[in-house]
This record gives sequence, C-alpha cells and structure tokens, in this order.
Amino acid sequence: MSRRLTTTAAAGLTVVALAACSASLEPGTNEGDVLHLALNQTESHPSYVALAAWADHMEEETGGRWTIDIYPNETLGAQAEAMQLVSDGSVEMAIVSGPQLENLNRDFIALNLPTTFDDIDHQMRVVHDPEIVAALYSSLERTNNVTVLGGFTQGARSVYTTFGPVETPADLAGHKLRVQESELNVAMAQALGASATPMAYGELYTGLQSGVVDAAENNEVSYASQRHYEVAAHWTYTNHLVGLDYLIINTDMLASMTEADRAVFEEGWERARAQHVELWLEATEEAVATAEAGGATFHEVDDQVFFEALEPLADRFLTTDAQWEIYDAARAAAAEPTD
Repeated sequence: MSRRLTTTAAAGLTVVALAACSASLEPGTNEGDVLHLALNQTESHPSYVALAAWADHMEEETGGRWTIDIYPNETLGAQAEAMQLVSDGSVEMAIVSGPQLENLNRDFIALNLPTTFDDIDHQMRVVHDPEIVAALYSSLERTNNVTVLGGFTQGARSVYTTFGPVETPADLAGHKLRVQESELNVAMAQALGASATPMAYGELYTGLQSGVVDAAENNEVSYASQRHYEVAAHWTYTNHLVGLDYLIINTDMLASMTEADRAVFEEGWERARAQHVELWLEATEEAVATAEAGGATFHEVDDQVFFEALEPLADRFLTTDAQWEIYDAARAAAAEPTD
C-alpha cells in the first residue's frame, strides 16, 4: 500500500515540512519524489478512492520511488489555499473546483456554464480532449506555475424542493432557491425561474427546514449524504448543470519527471479518472436508494425546457473569442458518436 497519510497524521505537519521532501526539479531528471495531494472530500468519497488507487499504481510501478500522499478533509486548507500552495510548490497537487480556476483565468468559465455539458459522458470526453482543452490547461503555467491535468465529475445537478415537483421554470416562480455564492450561480437560479438565495452549504438543512429557502440544487450524492431529503422531499431531474472538479499539479514538479516515470504517472491518472466515473455512478445509485428509503420522491421531467431557459447565459458570460471557441467545441462534442 502507498504511504498515504490520514487526516490525524497530516494535521501535525507543516507546509515547510512537506516542501522539504522534494528532490531536484530540473526538467526530466527527477527519478523519485513524494507528491502531496490536497483534497476537500472524505476518505469514503469516490474522489479519494480513485486517487488512492492511483497512488498504489504509482508506487507499485516505480518500485516505491514515487508516492502520492493524499490529504483529505481540507487538511491542507480550503481549495483556494490549496491552489496557492500548489502554485508555490509547497504542495504538489490538489483537486479544485471550476470556479477556483476561473478566478485565475476567466476562460475556464466556458466549462462552468450550465449548458456546456449534456451529461457525464459528454463532460469527460471534453475535459480530456487535448484538441479542446490543451491550451486552456497550460494557460496557468507561466503565470501561476500550475498545470491542469484533467477533471473529476461532480455529477449532474438537479433541483429539490419542499413543495413538490418542478416541471418547468414557471414552477419555481416566487420560490427561493439556494445557490453557491457567485454571479453565474445567481444568474442560473434566476434563469431557472427562482429567486436566488446564496447561502453557505452548512446552513442549508436548517434553511430548508425553517423556510428561509424553498429549494436547492445539487447532485444526488450530496442530497443523500446531508439528509436534505428529510426537509425537501421532492427531487426533480432538471439536470441543469454537470459539475466539475480539476486535478492540478505544480508545473515544475510535472516537468521534473523522467519520461518513463511521467508515462506511468499519466497512465495511473487515466485509470483514476475512469474509475472515478464508475464509483460516482455507483454512489449516485446508492444515494437515490437512501433518499427514497427516507421518504424522497424522484420526478422525471422534460429537462430540455430548463436547458432552453439557461441558454442565454452563454451570451451574457462568454465575453471573448477564446471563451466562445472552447464552449462551441465542447457543445459540438455532444453530437459526436461514442464508442
């Protein structure tokens, strides 16, 4: 097994101690190192499980010369902090959400819009297609010393309510929908027909229970794990957004790997992202079963009406030719045949 550290052990380490483990970062010369990876999820989350399998692969295939130590539960700080640690080389890798990268390069918004992806399969094909994302993923290397390797899905997000199913945006009129705090998320809620109510995620259960908000939007895994079905029993498959996390790595560290070791590294990452999709789908099925057992009702509707309501957001938030090129390429990929 790899030398992955638990949350308890990790909490006692300083960033200085982590940085001290690094070997020479001369391009193509590093034959072994410890890669510290910051994660904001628990050890039972699909992201951790897939990354742990990657860590095992890396250690086994290099005879222990390379290890990946995963620090879950925001042990190394929240995502914005972890991203800065990767930039300065104190931590080698991190999983961060799309809006975090958008703060560094606005072009990432093209992959954050509600209408960019039809489903998880479409999303994974786009975010790992070099013809679409290569320039975007390398865009932070000179300015921030960060390379984007690819993404993990957050699954399709839908609306759940305290009052009943939502068949069209008109059914959300006059209702308060909790969203994450960003201009895009507020605009998304308004396009869905609701009154946007930004709220911290940890306050949402009591917010739904007390009537501060009438609805929220998320994936099934979060809905079940936070037991929101107890206070908002109606889930409607609006499928209005397929969320995305990114894996980032310190650019100097990536460049330091020998050609052979980098091939092992990239092979392991490809396995991890494929395994993550499988784990996510399994976790989603389990979440639905848990929520139904707890009294939730899942409603199938025509989600195309929500897609059409959200389409104008592209004109509002895409402001450069580069952003439109990424978005148009991503949308075109939806029509491409799959194996």
